[in-house]
Amino acid sequence: MARPTSPHPTELELEILKIVWRDGPSSVRQGRDALSKDRPLAHTSVMTIMNIMTRKKYLRRQKSDAGGSGAAAFIYSARATEKSTLGKMLRDLVNRVFGGSTAAVVQNLLTNDLDAKELAELRELIERKSKDIS
Repeated sequence: MARPTSPHPTELELEILKIVWRDGPSSVRQGRDALSKDRPLAHTSVMTIMNIMTRKKYLRRQKSDAGGSGAAAFIYSARATEKSTLGKMLRDLVNRVFGGSTAAVVQNLLTNDLDAKELAELRELIERKSKDIS
């Protein structure tokens, strides 16, 4: 029996999306080269995943002339923004793990070790958010 489709990118799909968000439109070769530092994969494996991501509407694919060599290559660009995609994934996590409570997430995060810089950044964010609400 096939695994049900996830409403969110898989781990590898998310890695590829992060590359495209960071570097802009990318070929399969550029994606594979960026992945190879942590995850060496065959060119065909990366091509297969990027084609699946196109079908899932995570990526958009456009034909490009590969440097005038006559060989057609595809350039992949993100269809959804990083903010939107990560926001949906975070909201899903908050709902499934913390019963929809953002406060519970923050409380859980604060029980972990934070350095002085991270704590100062959180204070600043809370201050800005407080001013927005007022």
